[in-house]
Amino acid sequence: MAQNRIIHVDMDAFYASVEQLDNPDLVGKAVIVGGDPKQRGVVSAASYEARKFGVHSAMPMSRAVRLCPDAIILPVRMKRYVELSKQIHAIFQQFTPQIEPISLDEAFLDVTGSLQLFGRAEKIGRVIKDQIREKLGLVASVGIAANKFLAKLASDLDKPDGFVVITEKNRQQTLDPLPVSKIWGVGKVTEKTLKSKGINTIKQLRETPPEILRSILGDQTPYILRLARGVDNREVESSREAKSISSEQTFATDIADKDILIDVLLNQVEDVAQRLRLNDWTKRLRRITTLRYAA
Repeated sequence: MAQNRIIHVDMDAFYASVEQLDNPDLVGKAVIVGGDPKQRGVVSAASYEARKFGVHSAMPMSRAVRLCPDAIILPVRMKRYVELSKQIHAIFQQFTPQIEPISLDEAFLDVTGSLQLFGRAEKIGRVIKDQIREKLGLVASVGIAANKFLAKLASDLDKPDGFVVITEKNRQQTLDPLPVSKIWGVGKVTEKTLKSKGINTIKQLRETPPEILRSILGDQTPYILRLARGVDNREVESSREAKSISSEQTFATDIADKDILIDVLLNQVEDVAQRLRLNDWTKRLRRITTLRYAA
């Protein structure tokens, strides 16, 4: 049986890159997209020039401005980001119908069934990356592997403008030196507990006796160990009917400030609303509501 070939495409600093695309004067400059610093806004995205100063998403904008006082602050233009996201997905669809969107700026593609037509997954990944750059003027990082976990991990290993292939031969060599936080399901609290036991890398986790891991990871132990070995049996889910549309944001540190949280929430509401409109859910929801009232 042929091994699956999964591509994960992740746009680099998407919102900020779009702003630089639309205004070439911003290229090479520190750009921060988000809320008003005077209104306790938060960072939605930061260009790599801004990230050099320690700016990252979910950071209070006031702090971002202190870290990078010369940064150019711009508001979120969700409609424009959605427009370009649709064009990116049109490129994906040239190579496979098996596409699982994760957000506006990233997606999994299962190209296993496309290899005879287009060639090796590495070739497909290169063409997708080149087309995004040539047609849209944007940069994507691409990861290729036999499963979703490894493909997503690969796309993050050499950002920005990365292209990493994880194979059966280099799989464990790639995984072992990485911090345990690279494994899905290992959050900050779990990472801290693992490190307190001297388990810092994926190799150390993989070689730790299961009984010790169970005291930390509980029922998640078998799942975490499978990922530590590069095993992930989940399929790319392209045809599943979405039961919900959501937006999430992971904070680097706990935030209790109500004004900051409200600003983040408003950005997420706009994100979800745009995606509802993109998928024609506004019409479907009206129809469902009408049918319920009629019943």
